[in-house]
Order: sequence, then C-alpha cells, then structure tokens
Amino acid sequence: TVRAPQCSWLSNGRVCFSAVFPLSCAVQNYAWGKVGLDSEVAKLIVSGDPLAVVDSDEPYAELWMGAHPKGDALIKDNRISQRTLGQWIADNPGSLGSKVKDTFQGQLPFLFKVLSVRLALSIQAHPNKELAARLHAQFPDHYPDNNHKPEMAIALTPFEGLCGFRPVEEIVSFLKSVPEFHALVGNEAAEELQSSVGDPGRVSEALKKCFTRMMNCEKKVFVDQLNMLVKRVLEDAAAGKDTSGSNGDLLLRLHSQFPGDIGCFSIYFLNRVTLEPGEAMFLGASEPHAYLYGDCIECMACSDNTVRAGLTPKYIDVNTLCEMLHYSPAPASSKIFSCVQDPSDPCVFLYDPPVPDFSVMRIQIPGAAKQYTLAPVDSAGILLVVQGEATASSAAALSDVALRRGSVLFVSANESVALHLGSPGGMLLFRACCLL
Repeated sequence: TVRAPQCSWLSNGRVCFSAVFPLSCAVQNYAWGKVGLDSEVAKLIVSGDPLAVVDSDEPYAELWMGAHPKGDALIKDNRISQRTLGQWIADNPGSLGSKVKDTFQGQLPFLFKVLSVRLALSIQAHPNKELAARLHAQFPDHYPDNNHKPEMAIALTPFEGLCGFRPVEEIVSFLKSVPEFHALVGNEAAEELQSSVGDPGRVSEALKKCFTRMMNCEKKVFVDQLNMLVKRVLEDAAAGKDTSGSNGDLLLRLHSQFPGDIGCFSIYFLNRVTLEPGEAMFLGASEPHAYLYGDCIECMACSDNTVRAGLTPKYIDVNTLCEMLHYSPAPASSKIFSCVQDPSDPCVFLYDPPVPDFSVMRIQIPGAAKQYTLAPVDSAGILLVVQGEATASSAAALSDVALRRGSVLFVSANESVALHLGSPGGMLLFRACCLL
C-alpha cells in the first residue's frame, strides 16, 4: 500500500511528512562483544537485512538505535529527503511530542541499544548532570558529552553483571576469608568497616575509605597480591576444595580476561547479579557496575559518558570514580528492577525508571493473535522486533512496512501502528519512549 504523505501540525507550522519509517542502525564492534553469529547483535542484523554480511571473526558488541552523533540511525526510505534520524528530527521536532520537545530542547532524549557481552566491561559509573558538564568542560576527549547517563539493562538471555555495593557483612566476610584482599584494604580501614556495621552513616564513610584505599593501591603491590590469590585459588580448585569463599570462579574468569588488573578485586565489593530473560537492572548516577556476560536490551539517556577504574584498556579515572560513587550497601536482590503490566493492555510490560529521559515497553503478542495495535503515546518511540513477523501500517507512513526479527521502526509521537501478524508464534517487541 502506497500513500500520500500525511499532514500534521508541528512547531514550525503545518507540514507534510512520513511519521513512521524503518531504520538501519549503527553497529559498534568493541573488542568485548560476542564474535560473529554468537552475538545477538549480529543475529538481529542478519535477520533484519537478508543482504547483511557478518564477519565470523569480528566482535558485534552494540546496536545503537537512536540519533546520537556517534551512531545516528539511517532512514531506510529513499522517499524521505533526510538521510539520518537526527536530521529528520531536527527538521520535524514536533514528532518528539510537545512535552518531550520542550523538555529536551528538540532532541531525542534516549539512546536504545542491544548489547552482546563476551568479555567483562569496565568497572564504571556514570556522572550526574552537574558532574557530566564539569568533566566534559575539563576533559572533552575523555568525556564527550555534557549529559548524564542513567541506563537500564533488560536481559534477552541469562545476563550477568556487577551492580552496587554488597551488604557490608558480605564485604567483611571476604576481608576475613581473602587475605590478599585484606592486604590491599589495610588493617585500619578493614577494622573501621567491621566496627561500623549497624550504623549507616559510618558504614558509608568506612566503605568509601576501604574502596578508595584498594583502588589507589600501588600497582606492584596489587599485582603481587592478585598473583598470589590466583595461584592459591587454582591450587585449591585442583585439590577439589571449595573456592566460593574467595569467589574463585569469577576471579579466575576476570583474571584470564584482564590479568594483573585491580578491577579483579572489585568482586569482593560489588554484588554479582544474574538476570533471567525479561528481568532488568536500573543503573542511576554514581552506581558502580560492570556487565560481565550475556545479551540485553539497554536504554539510556543520550550520552556516551563513562567514568572507568578497572577491567579496561581505556582511560581510567580512579579519583573521580571514588569520589562520585554512592556508598550504599544493599543485597543483590534489590538491584532487580521490576516491570509493571499495563492494566489496559495485557501484552505490554512497562519498565519505567525514576528518570525522565526514557522508559521501555516489552510487548509480547500471543501466537493466536492476527492483529495488534501499537497504542499512540505522547513521545517519539523506537520499536525493535526480537521475535516474529508482521506488516505494519499507519496513516502516518508512506507505505506498509514489513517487520521481521531485527527490524527497527521509528514511530512519531501520538501515532498508532497496526500490526498484521504473519507468523503463528506471536511477537516479542521492545519499544523505547519518553513518558513525561
């Protein structure tokens, strides 16, 4: 079906434009990504575009769905004059929705991603808006954006990460059972942490002291201690002894990926969190974290700012990280971010974090359904098909769009899209938007 462009009221007057169209999105081949078709990113690319070629030796780490300058999505419709999504939004800012347009100065406020993680990402945190602006002004090469970067990860496969500081009792237990870890923290800081249990104010202060002492430890000292620890864990494992008291399996894995890296000791401070498909983690400003393995949907404020301090060959800024972190111990279970089923649509599960920049909907359409309507929201959105096939039609599209696994669709604010399902297995979709 081919239609004439529809007319809509936008901020610059009455104009005609296609408000729903498919996108071709940027791929980031970072070294930590899963390789070739082991990567969910690569699988989605091939499924979405039968002409795409995947290099079996190349890592496919991230699919960027948005308008960030480092990876602005291309518009897959040559009848639209603008080449990229960023250019199109700049010419049609009303497509963002009036509240979003005004709040975020005519910019798409979020960046939507798929990640496929093979090697651990860096021990990191993201700055709040004030710190982001200051870091960007002082060190623009290392901090390319002046925006904050809260983010949320939703597991597509079992997904493993480190997130937030462990309960203080667990950290104290590791200080007792892992002498090499204790050596880096030091007797004074370790005793201070142990004596602070039960007093939240003192815990935070003591935890900061312990973590900062470790992260600033002289390199020769921590490398020697790490080598001793790895040797001991390997010997214990070979003798059939239980190494869980030293978090042995994860220690050996991280050391094999980043030998001699101080970040290997972070496992004694940070929670190890495993998400099942559909479960999520929200990472606000100053929350220490690292992704370890798996595939996930990720949504974040439109920024590329990261403060790193270990498990990375990239720029490390230990002092900034240690000063900015929230030293708030909490159990791993508290890091699971819950979604809520939409009371008006049983197919929609909403992940709505406590930031204005983004929300994500998981849309699970049952196999028996022949048709489904994506309800309009007062925000531009990006839709990713993870499973199933459909034909998408909208009064705001130039023509119907064939959707399959890997397809990405931009939907302007307040536009509805009818999906005519083409496969009996139902569909799984993720939709990023901004629900102010």
